[in-house]
Amino acid sequence: MRRKRRIRIAAAAFASLFALYAVFVYFLVSACLVPSFMDKLNAFEDITRKCYSEQVQTADIRDNRTKLLTETEEWLESAERRKIQVRTADGYLLTAAEFPAQTKDEKSEEGTGDKWVLLLHGYTGWKEEMYQFACWYHKQGFSVLVPDLRCQGESEGDFIGMGWTDHYDCELWIAHILGQSPEARIVLHGQSMGAATALLMAGSPEVSGHIKAVVSDSAYTSAYEMFGDKITEWFHLPAALFVDSACVMLRLRGGYDLKDASPLQAVSGSGIPTLFIHGDEDRMIDVNMSCELFEAAGCEKELFIVEGAGHAQAQDKAPDIYYGRIGEFLDQYL
Repeated sequence: MRRKRRIRIAAAAFASLFALYAVFVYFLVSACLVPSFMDKLNAFEDITRKCYSEQVQTADIRDNRTKLLTETEEWLESAERRKIQVRTADGYLLTAAEFPAQTKDEKSEEGTGDKWVLLLHGYTGWKEEMYQFACWYHKQGFSVLVPDLRCQGESEGDFIGMGWTDHYDCELWIAHILGQSPEARIVLHGQSMGAATALLMAGSPEVSGHIKAVVSDSAYTSAYEMFGDKITEWFHLPAALFVDSACVMLRLRGGYDLKDASPLQAVSGSGIPTLFIHGDEDRMIDVNMSCELFEAAGCEKELFIVEGAGHAQAQDKAPDIYYGRIGEFLDQYL
């Protein structure tokens, strides 16, 4: 009887520990990927402060960024802008801003109307962060589409997709572009998680033939690896004890697995020319990840490492060189 009692006590203790572990994993997933939960924890503010502290803070970067933002604000005052919405197969309403190309008799020198760029923001970001890029592309004669990715900005959703759900959602934006311009030549330009999304799109077997080039700025190789790194960095926990369980929890709650979101695997099957950009002082996503992606890519490719730039700061560190390099790259394929 005593032995049976000890077994029951041990089983109850194990069940309690397992339940506590499951609750904690639930908390981790919510704290990293559910914006409404993150708001309750003030996680957005904490992430923003941490990201800022890890950025390179030099006078040239500050001055260049101020100039670029001023130019963007001036452009926004006169640029035509439309609010576009699409609904996903699982019922979420996604929102984007569209900037139609200027016609030939307007300020644009080209104004062809068939060049498009889809601009994709990063983790916990929103479309307005990409408007400075929209400004440059628009002045080059592109029509520009800038979405809020799922569960961020004005777009609905339950979980941040880390590129996986996003690369499916973006097929709806490609369909919208082709509805406007059936002969569209499309560029995918993303930063950080947005860059990972673009690479996943480019490596998809169902990738649209209208996508002619990718600009991948500060991409990671694997969402699984990034999630594990952030568990350690943000919560000071050993990733090995939690990341696989978090993947199971996310599959049950969000319907996808972080292991599927692997830009490194996607680029090996991509045939779309890709420009990989990264700052050599990036403390959030190691520059070696873009180097790995470049080496693994099976497409025509270029690698552009910007000295002295932190995470997604290449355009602020050397704007003329940054946009010049992108322009030269795109001229080869559009």
